[in-house]
Amino acid sequence: MWRARIQQCLLDPLPNGLPPGWRMLLDGLGYTLVISVLAVALGVVLGTVLAVLRMSRRGWLRWPARLYADLIRGTPVLVQLFIVNFIVFASVQADKWLVATIAFGLNSAAYVSEIVRAGIQSVNPGQMDAARSLGMPGALAMREIILPQAFRNILPALGNEFVVLLKETSVVGFIGGMDLMRMGDIIRSMTYEAYVPLLSVAAIYLVLTLGLSALLQRLEGRLGWGRER
Repeated sequence: MWRARIQQCLLDPLPNGLPPGWRMLLDGLGYTLVISVLAVALGVVLGTVLAVLRMSRRGWLRWPARLYADLIRGTPVLVQLFIVNFIVFASVQADKWLVATIAFGLNSAAYVSEIVRAGIQSVNPGQMDAARSLGMPGALAMREIILPQAFRNILPALGNEFVVLLKETSVVGFIGGMDLMRMGDIIRSMTYEAYVPLLSVAAIYLVLTLGLSALLQRLEGRLGWGRER
């Protein structure tokens, strides 16, 4: 029975001229990975800026950054995705992958800002004082001395953020994006078979997250995080 189900959902061409299910899942996987990678890149860049602003002594820089982080972290990512799609891009014909990338990137930035801020605070403040005493501008010292050390300390946390974001992209189908989860749901609706497509999607997500976690652990071991000093 299971062999027939797999044949129907993954190997045979689907109704309405759709390709076999495995090809649709691969297309959805590529869609998901593109959104995840681009969103994390956007989140790291914007999150780093927000972290630096949050540590500024100027209130007019610090408080907007803090307000942004609180608003994003205090609302569901699905609501943010809807706002970006149906309000921000309401009058613009934008590709759904671009809309999703921006929405998830803005969401990730709020969490990355906290990670980067913690990394900056983990660096000995005496290094900034020493750089300033040598006449180095604060922005240059932050860029050349503090941030490189901070990023080394927070790489595992950034990797975990990527894993979380990868799973969060499963809601892209709500705005019409053809991600992995959406493809699995299309297969289900075409074949009236839920077990094979949905369990296949779950297995793919599981393999991705376990693989990324293993890579992070290996990287952590090679760079010596957690060793006693």
